[in-house]
Amino acid sequence: MATIEEQIKEIEEEIFNTQKNKATEHHIGKLKAKLAKLRAQLELHKAKSSGGGKGYYIKKAGDATVALVGWPSVGKSSLLNYLTGSKSEVGEYKFTTLEVIPGIMEYKGAKIQILDMPGIIKGASKGKGRGREVIAAARNSDMIILMGDVFNFRIDILERELYEAGIRLDVKPPNITFTHSERGGLVVRSTIPITKMKEEEIVEIVRAYGLISGTIVFIINKFDQAYAGVERNIDRYCMRKWYPVSVKSGLGLEELKDYIFDSLHFIRVYLKPQGKPPDMEEPLVIMGGSTVRTVCEHLHRDFVDNFRFANVWGPSAKYPGQAVGLAHELKDGDILSIILRKK
Repeated sequence: MATIEEQIKEIEEEIFNTQKNKATEHHIGKLKAKLAKLRAQLELHKAKSSGGGKGYYIKKAGDATVALVGWPSVGKSSLLNYLTGSKSEVGEYKFTTLEVIPGIMEYKGAKIQILDMPGIIKGASKGKGRGREVIAAARNSDMIILMGDVFNFRIDILERELYEAGIRLDVKPPNITFTHSERGGLVVRSTIPITKMKEEEIVEIVRAYGLISGTIVFIINKFDQAYAGVERNIDRYCMRKWYPVSVKSGLGLEELKDYIFDSLHFIRVYLKPQGKPPDMEEPLVIMGGSTVRTVCEHLHRDFVDNFRFANVWGPSAKYPGQAVGLAHELKDGDILSIILRKK
């Protein structure tokens, strides 16, 4: 059986040799979808296998994951140390961080995993400087912070590298639902008319390629060393809002914590044991869009298997104490009581 690298090469050659016209658009689209999936698999394989099991693959932990992605020596390790109290090595030379260093920031009841990523360079999406492995490690994070400093602030290049690697930042997921039919196939439903693609094309792409979305924050570090005109230069290349910080002086760091927390859209759910009043002092903090299943998995691995139903009071309930299932989506301020089968 051909290796992933061999399969990638074969598809690249087929795309190159296929004449581009209306009749071949569907075929080329399917090939590109397969190619994207294979490249993602290759990145993940390299990330997991680098450094003898260490290095670029980090298991997600906490309530959300934030990846610090940026140029070498812009202060990612110092920021991680400040936010989480971790001990990521800091040095005044490039490529101090040679593997992904995780830490946990506890803030407003949430436990947020922060990943200090090795610095990437221009051409990272094509594999330069182990860029593919770094990007693969950041791919499944809930938020990506793009980080530069006052001497190296071309954040636009970082964003382009992620785009070339198939990571779409600040993109709302398409309003399309995929469900299995009784025969095991895929049914496509959309709230708007599908005009750009045929339904068969969508099904083929879904089978081959998973879409990526996320949140982007721009940070410019070392603002204690800012020089005349630096803000004007940053504005020239950074078309979105950016945040000045200084780990050395503390400038903007508490505001950054607030921004991370608010951007992850956490909600508070108050747990109510059966027959007892709810605990309104210590809510469970989870990501917005979470369901009753999310809470069950968070509390104990057996809760899903032994689940009977749940009662909900609050914004997501049609009436107080509504009985709901695992798929019920919760909202901020809900009170939840989970009923389990007796063993």
